[in-house]
Amino acid sequence: VQLVESGGGLVQPGGSLRLSCAASGFAFNDYGMSWYRQAPGKGRELVASISNLGGSTDYGDSVKDRFTISRANDKNTVYLQMNSLKPEDTAVYFCNARIYLVDRWGQGTQVTVSS
Repeated sequence: VQLVESGGGLVQPGGSLRLSCAASGFAFNDYGMSWYRQAPGKGRELVASISNLGGSTDYGDSVKDRFTISRANDKNTVYLQMNSLKPEDTAVYFCNARIYLVDRWGQGTQVTVSS
């Protein structure tokens, strides 16, 4: 199993970024996917989740109406579109798949929101 995040960077408040997570080594279409984040000195927080076929999504309260999770099963990729970014969105963002009840993680991608 391999999860590789990309798309992080430095953005000004109010800006946008799109994160990608390329998955391999498992039957991607069979599993829901999630994005988590971890800010310095804080625990890991669930940002968004999507069902295996993309028909159901869920969001953390702090990102509702600003972030959108989606997936392209033909590309084994899950995305996180982040709009109206705030300084408090600064964190390392991780892609997650729970496979046979075991959490699998990518290496993370840094998102910094600052003027």
